Amino acid sequence: MAPPVATPDMEEGMDSVAEAKLPELKLDAKQVRGFISFYGRLSEDEQVVRFFDRKDYYTAHGDNAVFIAKTYYRTLTALRQLGNDSDALSSVSISKSMFETILRDLLLTRTDHTVELYEGSGSNWSLIKTGTPGRIGSFEDVLFATSDMQDTPVVMAVQASIHENERLVGMAFVNLTKRSMGLTEFLDDDHYTNLESAMIALGCKECVIPQENTKSKDAERLKDVYARCNVLLTEKKKNIFKSRDTDQDVGRLAKGSVEQLKDSIFASELAAGALSALLSYTDLLADDSNYGKYVLEPYSVNTFMRLDAAALRALNVLEGKADANKNFSLFGLMNRTCTAGMGKRLLNRWLKQPLLDVAEINFRLDLVQAFVEDTALRQDLRQHLKRIPDMDRLIRKIDKRKATLQDIVKLYQASVRLPFLKDILERYEGEIASLIHERFLKSLKTWTGQDHLGKFEGLVEAAVDLEQIQAGEYIIAAGYDSNLQNLKSERDAVEDKIQKAHKNAADELDLDKVLKLDKTSQWGHVFRITKKEEPKVRRQLNANYITLETRKDGVKFTNAKLKRLSEQFIKLTDEYATTQRGLVGKVVEVTATFIEVFEGAASLISELDVLLSFADLSVSSPTPYVRPFITSSDEGDIILKESRHPCVEAQDGVSFIPNDCCLVRGKSWFQIITGPNMGGKSTFIRQVGVNVLMAQVGCYVPCDFATISIRDSIFARVGAGDCQLRGVSTFMAEMLETAAILKAATDRSLIIIDELGRGTSTYDGFGLAWAICEHLTEITRAPTLFATHFHELTALESNKDSLGQPTVGVANYHVKAHLDDVSRKLTMLYKVEEGACDQSFGIHVAEFAHFPESVIELAKEKANELEDFSQASNKEEISKEEVGSKRKRVCGPDDTMWGAARARKFLEDFASLPLEQLEYKGAVAEIKRLRSELERDATGNVWLQQFLIPMI
Repeated sequence: MAPPVATPDMEEGMDSVAEAKLPELKLDAKQVRGFISFYGRLSEDEQVVRFFDRKDYYTAHGDNAVFIAKTYYRTLTALRQLGNDSDALSSVSISKSMFETILRDLLLTRTDHTVELYEGSGSNWSLIKTGTPGRIGSFEDVLFATSDMQDTPVVMAVQASIHENERLVGMAFVNLTKRSMGLTEFLDDDHYTNLESAMIALGCKECVIPQENTKSKDAERLKDVYARCNVLLTEKKKNIFKSRDTDQDVGRLAKGSVEQLKDSIFASELAAGALSALLSYTDLLADDSNYGKYVLEPYSVNTFMRLDAAALRALNVLEGKADANKNFSLFGLMNRTCTAGMGKRLLNRWLKQPLLDVAEINFRLDLVQAFVEDTALRQDLRQHLKRIPDMDRLIRKIDKRKATLQDIVKLYQASVRLPFLKDILERYEGEIASLIHERFLKSLKTWTGQDHLGKFEGLVEAAVDLEQIQAGEYIIAAGYDSNLQNLKSERDAVEDKIQKAHKNAADELDLDKVLKLDKTSQWGHVFRITKKEEPKVRRQLNANYITLETRKDGVKFTNAKLKRLSEQFIKLTDEYATTQRGLVGKVVEVTATFIEVFEGAASLISELDVLLSFADLSVSSPTPYVRPFITSSDEGDIILKESRHPCVEAQDGVSFIPNDCCLVRGKSWFQIITGPNMGGKSTFIRQVGVNVLMAQVGCYVPCDFATISIRDSIFARVGAGDCQLRGVSTFMAEMLETAAILKAATDRSLIIIDELGRGTSTYDGFGLAWAICEHLTEITRAPTLFATHFHELTALESNKDSLGQPTVGVANYHVKAHLDDVSRKLTMLYKVEEGACDQSFGIHVAEFAHFPESVIELAKEKANELEDFSQASNKEEISKEEVGSKRKRVCGPDDTMWGAARARKFLEDFASLPLEQLEYKGAVAEIKRLRSELERDATGNVWLQQFLIPMI
């Protein structure tokens, strides 16, 4: 087929392709025919990206080649065609460094593809490596080689059972890198909010689900959850989701006995079936080296604060590709870790797993406080942590027996650092010295003793020639093994004879300073002279020497003695290298016996690294952070004095204006925040969520004072966008996220909602926003920050409940802006103050954004016309009421009670709508139907009519 034509948007990538100098695809006609024949026999799978190892470079072909050219080279000019026009195969060549870049993106970032690597030539190719986002073992060396590896991925299996509108979910998970597994069973709602938060907390990258009934409405909902969590979906036959002999299989894999966990873990048939499917999919039992290596971890959805994908996105918790700098995300800001990857991965996990245990949160805060107050302690520890390698990666390589002597030396360098960390921590004499001893020192003292890592260090010092490391050589010390010593002595003796042969030849040819001794891969040791000198000794060379090669760099030659000595040297060198490899293997085997100690040390160092990172952030920020007071009371308040958004204040050129936030139950538990766009509403409500999240992770917070009652979850509906690939509009995405909040939030959650109702008409949007607010204030009763452009919602503060009592806890706030009476210029003050905003600033914000003057003037003109029309309409309605025979009736207690009950029924009906099952038009039709029914019933109820005026 003809090559695709490059589109204009790809032209910017052409220069980068030229600069990259793509490897040349060199194949003769026979190789091309053979490869095209082989490639044609491969099955088609859109999820699979296949690479072919050509030794010095890689290639991809067909649709994969087009995908790589468009996505990574940004131009189709990178494509080449193999074969004739009739059967041409699009191809792209990839350098080794580019292959690693693409691999990391596919498996760590995009997580929507499987990668296959083939090896061979002609028509004979074989699959040698397969990797998925959850199973990266085959490519760990590449993926761990850079700092892109921010977390160790988890692969899950999930199956759900629905009975009488109740969803029971069985879930199992395996972390193949950390060698841990777990399972759990829990009830969930029709949005699967518990499953989503579990997938976020565990860092799931791939999920196995039953193949049957994948087209049902419930299965579609599950697929939406996977899509929101950026998880690769793998469907397998349902017969592998059976819990046959699962306890025996786990018994083979798990460390120690699982008898004590059998009753609690395997009582769940769905979860045990999911684990059975997961073991089948990952083939763990096929590798004997996995036996007895996995830690079994029971998991509960109530272990950590629940965070869904919308909350992570709204609070900018994790790094994004579009981030202009690292401080755009909470992870990027808080990542002050020093170790080579371990601390970073633990921080990533902690941010997705905020704690619910007050004691554990305060324990972390105690440690952070100690590091904040003792500058010398903090700096000394960080200096040593900077020299700690990625122990997780090294342990994994040793466990798989793929470690080199260089890896052993790196572990040794980490091991000898532990006593320094111990000595520094022992210097601390503060109030929590006993906690530091219990958490860190006790283990460090044990590990650094002669019975543990002392033996390992002795092994390395005896076995490795540490002096050669400075020269970049990692070899076994000759004195470590008698056979190796003998071989080295023999080789050195032969090398001395070679040097003497060189001197004798120089004397014989009278080329004392001109004759060179070279070492080649083809002939071993040879003599070399320049072409200029060769004529002077040509007669002697022909008589007594053997000429091997004549090139521009000179003439290479040898004699019988040098040839014999060179052959002996090569033989001894090969024997020496073979003995070296055998001894390295033995050293790796002995090192593997220390794996449990190194795993414990890696875990401890990672935790220390993250806590020191928290302390460093707290003291080095533009305005220092403070320790929050954490309470467990359900009635507890959230008080943030002079709070700031940590990511915004860290940006260059920003002078952040702090604000108070007082979420007090019964007084200001539900805050409606109005004010102009660009005035700081969104930043304010997000910074509250970020402060709560940071506190429950165990970090200081950017405030002057903070008291925070534990929140079991954070729900956020902020700036939903279109999702065309899933056929979801802005409004539908907004409704789906809001429905999840209404169904899953509890009175211990924190809810953040920004500009709800923008995706539909003003009347519909206001009606929905009002109904949702009433549901949250009267039923959910969770602390809520509700930023809105509907000023009419501020009437909720004086609204009455079904018993005629004022709604408790609703408070109005606004972001302040100054409008100059003379110049009519708008100045944003970014202060949040009590009370509702008394005017709209839409046109002034447009001026603030430098709209053309003609547009601004027309907008003012049309706004005035609409205001005059509205005033005239109101006067006309008032006149009709006065002239008419019946005056407007005042509502009585019966009207109020009946109207409130009918309004509540409307909310319940709305909350129960299966919006996720409906197309956009169908959902809108259902909402209009409910509204029409409410308007019809409100005809005879004055109390209800007062809330429907904007909708009629």
